[in-house]
Amino acid sequence: MSEHSFTDHTAHSAPDGSRRLMEAVTRRLGYLPAGVARMAASPQLLEGFLKASALFEASSLEPLAQEVVIMVMAARNGCHVCVAMHTAKLRKLGADEELIDALRRQRPLDDPRLEAVRAFTLEALATAGAVPDEALDAFLAQGWTESNALDVVLGIGTYTLSTFANRLVRAPLDGPLAAFA
Repeated sequence: MSEHSFTDHTAHSAPDGSRRLMEAVTRRLGYLPAGVARMAASPQLLEGFLKASALFEASSLEPLAQEVVIMVMAARNGCHVCVAMHTAKLRKLGADEELIDALRRQRPLDDPRLEAVRAFTLEALATAGAVPDEALDAFLAQGWTESNALDVVLGIGTYTLSTFANRLVRAPLDGPLAAFA
């Protein structure tokens, strides 16, 4: 592996286009995640991720279903920072430990509706979006909609960007997330 180390930017050292974004993340989370500080080297990537993330948060999927998509991506892509961050978010949402553990271990979920989201996400990834009719039908049979299916794709795109970038910049686990690693 490379010995390269990405710069941990501050609001003073970051490119102009990243500064306001970094300040907004700090206000929202109460700290500046190292991954964001390192992604700040590309204002376009940082802004693209933050905009896509906001769009996904406003999507037709309920928050717990959004977190299922995110955790599928985080665990599948080996993003330890994302796994920890979204473990914390799942706990804040009141998710039970069995659900969190299953998502972290990439195992089927006991809740049929959330398992449909997990399975559909994996199928969309495995087929590069060419999901077979029976897989789409299984998703829809659990009460999800065509809009929800498209929003899963939005989540996949958003968290492919995030997980790949965090891994590329070798983002360390931030102190506030250590308990969720």
